[in-house]
Amino acid sequence: MTPLGYVGIPIALLGAVLLSFGSAVQQRGVTEVGRRGDGKGGLAIRQMLSLAANREWLLGTVMVILAIVCQLTALGFSPLAVVQPIGVFALVITAAISARSLHRSLGRAAIRAIAACVIAVVVFVTVAALTTRVSAITNTDVIVVLILATIVVIGLGGTFLLRRKRLTRVFLVLASGVLFGFVATLAKVIIGRVETVVAAHQSPFSVGGLTYLCLLGIVVVGSLGQYLQQSAFTSGSPELVVAGLTVVDPIVGVTVGLAALGEAAGTPAWSFVVFVVAGVVAVIGVLLLSRASARET
Repeated sequence: MTPLGYVGIPIALLGAVLLSFGSAVQQRGVTEVGRRGDGKGGLAIRQMLSLAANREWLLGTVMVILAIVCQLTALGFSPLAVVQPIGVFALVITAAISARSLHRSLGRAAIRAIAACVIAVVVFVTVAALTTRVSAITNTDVIVVLILATIVVIGLGGTFLLRRKRLTRVFLVLASGVLFGFVATLAKVIIGRVETVVAAHQSPFSVGGLTYLCLLGIVVVGSLGQYLQQSAFTSGSPELVVAGLTVVDPIVGVTVGLAALGEAAGTPAWSFVVFVVAGVVAVIGVLLLSRASARET
């Protein structure tokens, strides 16, 4: 990494801190307008609308947006293998904030679960950064990503509508993490397409209709992900919600990149074994964290 690359490290750390505090503040706002219970059924539409008038939720949202800006800025200086593992430490910070606000210490089960999540993401992202390559994004790649995103939205959205009273907070967390992973992928597609036309000395607005569909996809997928994420806050476990953002999100984003954007070309076979193992460990870590949080709340 070049000397300039080290600039991204403190920026990524600032983003992790902002995400942690922002999520904790958001949760207090959701608790005020929602119902404090088992997190089933999600927030009603009127409750979602009333969040816009809640000062704590708005403050938390501003902090989360600033965290995203920090993450994107850090990626402009440092490679993904450096920035993403730093981002996952937001989970550690959030767990500490939550424990302090509830005047309790983190239990061993929660510590083990968080450690599993952090290690899994660090290994997954590092191996992905070292073994995958970025290739030009074709129209076929964009169509595949859009089809996958549509299937995911219909599947998760339909499941939520049909079984919302029976769904657990784990579903809300995992589903929101998957959706935000697709948001990141769609954003990557748009950035790649814009860079291509700019390099060809064309207007950035001449990216084509498929790219604008990706922008629409970000709005649709992101809105559903945001709704499920805010509904998950009703469970009273901000660290579990942050796990969806910092653990599930990057793993899904990298996986879609491997499967749909040609980033797996030339990737050694052993790396796929690492991806599968790390992904399974990360999901198990989230499930264990959910169980530990349920015992402690």
